[in-house]
Amino acid sequence: MRQLVLTAPGHFSYRTVEAPSSAEGEALVRIERIGVCGSDFHAFAGSHPAYVYPRVLGHELAGTVISISENPYGIQDGDRCAIDPYVNCQQCAMCLIGRTNCCERLEVLGVHRDGGMQNQLVVPLRLLHRSRTLALEELALVETLGIGAHAVARSNLRTSESALIIGAGPIGLGTAAFAREAGASVIVVERNPTRRAFAQRLGWNVLSSADGHFADVVFDATGSKQSMSQSLYCVSPGGRLIFVGLTSEAVALDDGEFHKREITLMASRNSAHQFPRIIRLLETGAISVKEWVTHRLDISELPTQFAALPGRSDLVKAVVSIEHNHSNVSL
Repeated sequence: MRQLVLTAPGHFSYRTVEAPSSAEGEALVRIERIGVCGSDFHAFAGSHPAYVYPRVLGHELAGTVISISENPYGIQDGDRCAIDPYVNCQQCAMCLIGRTNCCERLEVLGVHRDGGMQNQLVVPLRLLHRSRTLALEELALVETLGIGAHAVARSNLRTSESALIIGAGPIGLGTAAFAREAGASVIVVERNPTRRAFAQRLGWNVLSSADGHFADVVFDATGSKQSMSQSLYCVSPGGRLIFVGLTSEAVALDDGEFHKREITLMASRNSAHQFPRIIRLLETGAISVKEWVTHRLDISELPTQFAALPGRSDLVKAVVSIEHNHSNVSL
């Protein structure tokens, strides 16, 4: 079996390994689709502190189960599943109180351990979430949606409240979708004209600037320290500010404004227990990602085309396909 490996920043190469086999409590899954995340771009650029090399990337995953024993989840061979990439220990204090996304020994597929840019992957059964109706591309984007779903759940957003989403990338769009699903009135802010036009085509009320706009709950999904600092000024008195995007830089906040408005500041990390709910909402059409995918590539194209992707002004979401031959060894 072959893997596509990021051996060092800016360099992919192929590696041949033995095909894996699953043990009790695990399933062997054929990887079909891989969503490309911003963190993958940072890993490629060598600017993400969590990555060590070599690493098989890919944490937004959809696959087909090819070997599984009897299990309490009802998953069978041939089922198409979204794969939750957050491998928690189930034993630490955070896991025991249900905050598994804050596991003290959390390992993320494609970040801390090898991910989906390979033919097959062994996955703990508890991390598989099947759908009999969703397309593989939709299943690959469940993890992306989980970031926004968890952020909205963290915020305790209520029907009577207003929400301002800063950033209309995939994370921001997902956050907006779940804010609207919660019943709030939603405004999206996006400076990039291409992304702004895309969000408008999807029916969102999109502004080019947040200046002069206030909301009960503000979600900053940019990962920009400047935007995160300025987002404080958009929060209504007594409101909440949720940092959904992540930066490795220090973020400065105006303490006078922070105290005067008695603002609650929250971080939102990864996704906790959101996959089943997201799949149900996608299956019923309550939310949709069908128009999000602007770029489709075969995995064989990544070594030559990956570097150019983040510079594409029209990029919203890229999804990678793995075409399998009958022996399941092609890559």
